[in-house]
Amino acid sequence: MSKGKATTANGNARDTSASSQTHASMTQAVVHLPLLAPPSQPAERLLQVGELARASGKTVRAIHLYEELGLLKPDARSKGRFRLYDPSAVARVRWISKLHDLGMSLAEIQKVAETWGTAPTPARAMAEVRSIYRAKLAETRAQIAHLTALEKELETSINYLDTCDSCDEPEEPKTASADAEGCTTEPRAETPCGGCQLREREAEPDLVAGIVA
Repeated sequence: MSKGKATTANGNARDTSASSQTHASMTQAVVHLPLLAPPSQPAERLLQVGELARASGKTVRAIHLYEELGLLKPDARSKGRFRLYDPSAVARVRWISKLHDLGMSLAEIQKVAETWGTAPTPARAMAEVRSIYRAKLAETRAQIAHLTALEKELETSINYLDTCDSCDEPEEPKTASADAEGCTTEPRAETPCGGCQLREREAEPDLVAGIVA
């Protein structure tokens, strides 16, 4: 059989070389498009100090103070030399504010930030900060218990003082009167709260007893 010829089942010959050339040309015609890179995310716009102050609920002076203490750093400066901050600075300022609300001074917050930044390993940094937060949690719970006791004391005192309304009922005005001999008798003075007999003095709450003592 000659090169490029093949016999079919019915005995007819076909040109295999032409078929191979056609297949090769189809293969070469396949175009592989380059992979498209994912669209890049637009960079977040940096915040000016006034924008950062509004977003975090603080004053511009407070932002400058945090920067002076090393608690906050600007990420860049504008052409006019204005400080520019990354949007993540909002979370940083809120963190400072919350620790301050918990009763920590700015010096103590500086220490927390320094502890986090100078720890030899991330695990050590988290352990140090966790210890600080646990101590602050115990202190906060003690303050809550103390304030709860004061709340009950105030409620008890208000309830006690509510009974004094009965001593303030309007009465007819009392005027001086003359006796049979023509002597003028002055009206009897009202009993002061210290001599009130409606309540036992021993039952007075401290916030009431201190007033009338």
